[in-house]
Amino acid sequence: MTEFRGAWDEDDVEAFLQEATIPIRLATHRPDGSLWPVALWYRYRDGALECATGANAAVVRFLRREPAVGFDISTNDVPYRGIRGTGTAEIAPDEDKAILRALIERYLGDTDSPLATRLLDDDREEVRVRIEPREIYSWDYSKRMGREAGEKTV
Repeated sequence: MTEFRGAWDEDDVEAFLQEATIPIRLATHRPDGSLWPVALWYRYRDGALECATGANAAVVRFLRREPAVGFDISTNDVPYRGIRGTGTAEIAPDEDKAILRALIERYLGDTDSPLATRLLDDDREEVRVRIEPREIYSWDYSKRMGREAGEKTV
């Protein structure tokens, strides 16, 4: 069960995660114990964060060894708002690249770009990274910073 703290309740967090098309910043541990941050596209579904990446990516090796993660999904423009938290990652095959295809459509709008074509190539093996949040802390500086300081919110 996820613990929610901060500026938003669970419904507000879910609304933000559904609306925001900014990458998740994921931190995991390398075998030497040092931290390894990576940015991935995500979608929020059934209380979890789902990402896709190449099966041979370093982050996949690291998560298989140590599934505990930290994460941040936050805006880069004023007014700053977002979430951060901790959780556990699970790796599984991305059958038929279903997660990847959904993420491409979410972030790029369709699968017609050269990037989408390269990512969806039959020779590329994809995995799903499913993050079960343990705790989520939210913040929203909209009132403090004023929306007029920057109309973009996501």
